Amino acid sequence: MGALPLVGRMPLAGRRWLLPSAVADELDPDRVGKSGRSRRTARDWVVDFTAFLLAVIIGLIGADALPNEPNTPYALEVVDQWIGAFSCAAVWLRRRWPVGLAIAMVPIAFVSYTAGGAAMVIFFSLAVHRPFKYAAAIVGTSTALVPLLYWLRPDADLPYVVSVVLASLLSVAVVGWGMFARSRRMLLLSLRDRAQRAETEAELRAEQAQRLAREAIAREMHDVLAHRLTLLSVHAGALEIRPDAPQAEVARAAGVIRESAHEALQDLREIIGVLRTSDGGDDSGRPQPTLAALEGLVSESRDADMKVTLDNRVTDAAVPASVGRTAYRIVQEGLTNARKHAPGAETTVTVSGAPGDGLTVSVRNPPPPGDVPHVPGSGQGLIGLTERATLAGGHLRHGPEGDGGFQVRAWLPWG
Repeated sequence: MGALPLVGRMPLAGRRWLLPSAVADELDPDRVGKSGRSRRTARDWVVDFTAFLLAVIIGLIGADALPNEPNTPYALEVVDQWIGAFSCAAVWLRRRWPVGLAIAMVPIAFVSYTAGGAAMVIFFSLAVHRPFKYAAAIVGTSTALVPLLYWLRPDADLPYVVSVVLASLLSVAVVGWGMFARSRRMLLLSLRDRAQRAETEAELRAEQAQRLAREAIAREMHDVLAHRLTLLSVHAGALEIRPDAPQAEVARAAGVIRESAHEALQDLREIIGVLRTSDGGDDSGRPQPTLAALEGLVSESRDADMKVTLDNRVTDAAVPASVGRTAYRIVQEGLTNARKHAPGAETTVTVSGAPGDGLTVSVRNPPPPGDVPHVPGSGQGLIGLTERATLAGGHLRHGPEGDGGFQVRAWLPWG
């Protein structure tokens, strides 16, 4: 299969003369002229001249045998020779009108000895350039007339039965040879089509892989950095609003900002490290967060003056790492959204489940206690979480509740 792309990308500039014009046109449509006619290749000229020469030689043999026909007058011999000459000239047109010339050659071959060679060449071209049904109908009709031909004009050297059998076998052999040549051409074109399809599918797969990789990078960047940057924004905003805050509170806020910036930088390094080792190498970066890191995540939020209640009812060690990592990202995004859209409200994080039943993660916050300024957001975080949960084999639902609160609830397979 490694040679297939060569068929799809065949360098025709140096090999065109080796191919029939019909095949070269399929492989390189740009070479077809404005009139739509196929231009002969060097191979076509050689084959056409050889076919013309063969038709002429057979015609001359037939013309030489005409004087031996006792029932053929001289005038008919002259007409026969003229018909044979025109038939030989028509060989040069057989590529353009294979069906029309083949139909015309049926009665011509019946009445003219000297047109026999041209008829065989044209029948061969018909079998090469058209489907089998055309050759079967036209050549079959010509072959069916062979017994009548030798009944009216018997061969002087061969018995009647032998003449009919040999002429019929010759017709079958010519059509069979033409069908073989056609099958070779169709095989070459089918290999070209398969190579082009394989190349197109490979490009589509590569584009899809790149798109999925970009989406995964964007989702991971959002999940990791949004939480840290929100902490930075909250504490920086507090310092801006209260420039006269006590020194201890300012120092504490500055410490949280510094720690959040450091963690954001570490998370960014982690993502880059995962991308660099995504080809199967060893990951030397920090370990991916799992369910065991929820306590630290909640502590960070509490340090940012956020009211968070954690209800973790599962054993961290029993949860698979991939499921725990997805649960962690869901809680992280839920806390980030609650901090932005419901500041001051107490957020409840609930984690429950068991092997076989799945893991349920819920992040809920009541309505904010006061007016909340508009916070710009695209909702891409929740969309990314929904995709992440779906890829893990689970599902995620989110939306407002009747009391004005908001809940993010996910179920993930476990065991």
